[in-house]
Amino acid sequence: MDIKSYLADRKNAVEAFFGEYFGKAGRPAVLREAMLYSLNAGGKRIRPVLCLASYEACGGNGKEIIPYAAALEFIHTYSLIHDDLPAMDDDDLRRGKPTSHKVYGEAVAILAGDALLSEAFVVLTNPLLGPAVRPDNLFRAAGEIARASGCSGMVAGQVQDILSENSEPDEDTLQFIHRHKTAALLRASATAGALLHGGSTEIVDAIDRYGQSLGLAFQVIDDILDVEGDTAVIGKPAGSDEKKKKMTYPRMYGLDRSREIARTFVADAVAALDAIPLSVEPLRELAFHLLGRSH
Repeated sequence: MDIKSYLADRKNAVEAFFGEYFGKAGRPAVLREAMLYSLNAGGKRIRPVLCLASYEACGGNGKEIIPYAAALEFIHTYSLIHDDLPAMDDDDLRRGKPTSHKVYGEAVAILAGDALLSEAFVVLTNPLLGPAVRPDNLFRAAGEIARASGCSGMVAGQVQDILSENSEPDEDTLQFIHRHKTAALLRASATAGALLHGGSTEIVDAIDRYGQSLGLAFQVIDDILDVEGDTAVIGKPAGSDEKKKKMTYPRMYGLDRSREIARTFVADAVAALDAIPLSVEPLRELAFHLLGRSH
């Protein structure tokens, strides 16, 4: 299959929903503007695509769950806005554009992130936006996403990441940060697609394992790109992890070993798909595609 065409098609569908959902101007207008500024700044939309691909692997039509998949990008975007703040990573660039707080100020940036997180769950708890999805399946998927986003997932990883700056890397802490800060929401994105379709326990478990391994591979590659990447390509300052003495795979293992680890995680992700009897080609191709990404 042509994975690039597949990704572009799903990406376009998700981004079209952004305009539909936030199409009506609210008051104050700057809040909607700031939310859309960060949502529309670009990005791979990997989390929504994972949700759609998993739903399709269970036999569904991805168009049925576009709003719920798009809500995952609301959450991811909120996390990036907050991650870039002076109190955290203090970054000036995100996806090649000035970060939200550089454009709108810290207060509006914080509140735009808060609003995106809240709106994600407005969408994820509205069965009218996906009438093909049973309400109980929507409830399960929303719960999975909420757990991955909060103190049992992404937020816990972010806090540990901050606490570990300037510390000597150790394997246990490194694994905790990466499993929570990045892999948790990527795993939940894949798992949510299977839950939305009402997939069997065996299929949900297989996709969960796939998402976990893929999420870890994604972060290892991110760590490598921070060392080797070009700011103009990756869309954020290269070398920022080393500058802040972040706990990363290259800092712990070196670049060559980190590349081996990324390939192993991708292999583990692909192997997990063997337990799924339906079409998993998009999920498989997506894993290999992410391994070779440059941004």
